Amino acid sequence: MKILITTGLFPPQIGGPATYSKLLLEKLPEYGYRVEIASFGTVLCLPKIIRHIIYFFTILFKGFSADIIYAQDPVSVGLPSMLAAKILRKKFFLKIVGDYAWEQGVQRSRVVDHLDKFSTEYRKYPFLIRFFKRIEYFTARSAKKIIVPSNYLKKIVSNWGIPKDKIFVIYNAFEKPTLLETKEELRKKFGFRGPVVVSVGRLVPWKGFSVLIETIPELLKEFPELKFYIIGDGPDKNCLKSQISNLNPEDKIILTGKLPQEKVFQYIKASDVFVLNTSYEGFSHQLLEVLSMETPIITTKAGGNVEIIEDGKNGLFIPYNDKKAIQMAVSTILKDKTYGEKLAEQGFKSLKMFTEENMLNRLDGVLRNVL
Repeated sequence: MKILITTGLFPPQIGGPATYSKLLLEKLPEYGYRVEIASFGTVLCLPKIIRHIIYFFTILFKGFSADIIYAQDPVSVGLPSMLAAKILRKKFFLKIVGDYAWEQGVQRSRVVDHLDKFSTEYRKYPFLIRFFKRIEYFTARSAKKIIVPSNYLKKIVSNWGIPKDKIFVIYNAFEKPTLLETKEELRKKFGFRGPVVVSVGRLVPWKGFSVLIETIPELLKEFPELKFYIIGDGPDKNCLKSQISNLNPEDKIILTGKLPQEKVFQYIKASDVFVLNTSYEGFSHQLLEVLSMETPIITTKAGGNVEIIEDGKNGLFIPYNDKKAIQMAVSTILKDKTYGEKLAEQGFKSLKMFTEENMLNRLDGVLRNVL
């Protein structure tokens, strides 16, 4: 059977869809499939409207000999893939890892509703956001099967009006990155002398970086040598820079910008604690990376986080944007190194449920069930 995977990202680009699509290209042939990729990245150099038209015809051309067209999102890649599948009369599969309409609503239209509520509402939102919601629904409804990486996202997609029996939860695979340096060697390399706290993510409102920054002055009273690194880029960058510049200990808070993946892993491994203060996570690949680096995790119960972290066993939960809770959790781990090491050790062990073999076996079962 031949599968055409349509994706917004593909190596050398980085990101979840790129990693996932490359894995399927390399591994699915071992299960008896022929795999071809149609990456939107190949047309990004073209003007906006032109790139979408060319990409659609690319899917049509490559999809002609395919048995399945498998799209990696419900909007920019999913819509043209679904239309091409209808024209070619091919089976259409869809992977959903988040709610594009909600993300755009938060960033563009000041939507304040949590995703759980947003996924059940429609008329109250601006026209553009309703338009995105309709695209998501129309694309998902047309899919033969929908794959999501968490039970939380299954609930969200079913809230759109999609039958639960066509939504399959398949946890993303994760393979531990190889870093040759030890934690001590990396700390020496970066010049870390005191406690180091790291957070990584796109600089968007729901990641809670602003509140994390607000907690640092209080933590510095207890740990004067502490440094806090925020790794990532995004639309909130200038606002966060301005916030940091207005603080006394601004040299203690460092916005690194976007870094190469290996560098990100090095910062995480060299740190004493990783904090993810988020109100929204479909399924956090970032948390799996931190577990693999054996660094203690503090995060929220948002979305699929509860399917990765068990409070007090392989990480600590805090309420979203709760400054006091963040301070207490960070302080607990920094003061009790043995406790932090225990959380990190158990976290590393919990990675065994997120293997390539588990993911590919599950995906193969879903595909063959339809074929």
